[in-house]
Amino acid sequence: MQDNEMKEKQAEQEAAEAKAAEQETAEVTEAEKAEDAKNAEEAAEPEVDPRDAKIEELQNRLLRLQADFENFRRRTNIEKEQLSTFVTANVVGKFLKVLDNFERAEASVEKGDNVDAVVDGMKKIRRQFEDAFKDLKVEEIEAQNAKFDPNIHEAVMRGHNPELDDEIVDMVFEKGYKLGDKVIRHSKVRVNTNE
Repeated sequence: MQDNEMKEKQAEQEAAEAKAAEQETAEVTEAEKAEDAKNAEEAAEPEVDPRDAKIEELQNRLLRLQADFENFRRRTNIEKEQLSTFVTANVVGKFLKVLDNFERAEASVEKGDNVDAVVDGMKKIRRQFEDAFKDLKVEEIEAQNAKFDPNIHEAVMRGHNPELDDEIVDMVFEKGYKLGDKVIRHSKVRVNTNE
């Protein structure tokens, strides 16, 4: 009986060992399958190099900056055009009144022969021009008897007058104008030379 018991125990032990070996084989097979699956995934998805990720990020930032700059440039051009139109309309509006008065003066000359009225009208129109320039902050460049300055004067002739110093403007052919510090038109002058 002891023999039977021993055989039974040995059979149970062998069965347990076989079961454990079978479980171990199943676990190893599962681990190998998981490892194979992991290797297959890694083979399918190559490792992402951090430098490649950084390059892609910088490229995206560059594209966004280029788009932002293009939008800024387009907006700036539109604003410049609008500002230019506004300024031009403002200037034209100031001179339309002068044009109206010129037209009235022409009509008055055609109707009558009152020269004094025409001269008086022309003086008023000139005053309107001067007022329009003043509103626009346009100033006449002083040239007569001033020292020649090539930044604001344009010498078109040389003259000789012993009563004046050299490089003094002794005659103005065409008045010059400036807007602030910007010269709109240089004064055309004759400059004295005592040589």
